[in-house]
Amino acid sequence: MNKSSFSLALIALFAALLAVFGLIPKIDLPFGVPITLQTLGVMLAGCLLGPRRGLQAMLLFLAAVALGLPLLSGGRGGIGVFFAPSAGYLLGWPLGAFVAGCIMAVLPTDSPRRAAASAFVASVVGGLLVIHACGVIGLVTIAHLSWLQALTATLAFVPGDLVKCVVCAMAVHTVARGLPDWKFGGRSAT
Repeated sequence: MNKSSFSLALIALFAALLAVFGLIPKIDLPFGVPITLQTLGVMLAGCLLGPRRGLQAMLLFLAAVALGLPLLSGGRGGIGVFFAPSAGYLLGWPLGAFVAGCIMAVLPTDSPRRAAASAFVASVVGGLLVIHACGVIGLVTIAHLSWLQALTATLAFVPGDLVKCVVCAMAVHTVARGLPDWKFGGRSAT
């Protein structure tokens, strides 16, 4: 398999992984944004694929959702989800994966332990801070919450998302042990 085909396969694989995470039932919150496992897929895509391929995997997934495939948690799909209160979070996924990949590309990954620590940091910044910032903007613009209400609402996600950051770090640790030549953050071969 050539490098281009391998990249396409990884992008499709992580878009599919996000769809599988969507099969886990969502927990609905009163302000219209559910708690799902899918942000873990965003974190993993950024940390394992790097910024470019992580971004592409998220865009592929969101394109499939926009076409009507019910891939979001709870079987949601279609263009309407991009006009719901959760739209800011969804639109933050590609940026979150990109930022996590950029951070992972510059942090040390020379041992499984260091790769896991780097993945935790990358997940917190890209998979938590960036996605939540986009989510808050979406809640203010679409759900017409005040900035304080939106910031308060997004705090409901932080404990669970921190657990997802730990799970992402553990997954990266496992990959680093099993595939020591893996190019975390899309690093080029040295």
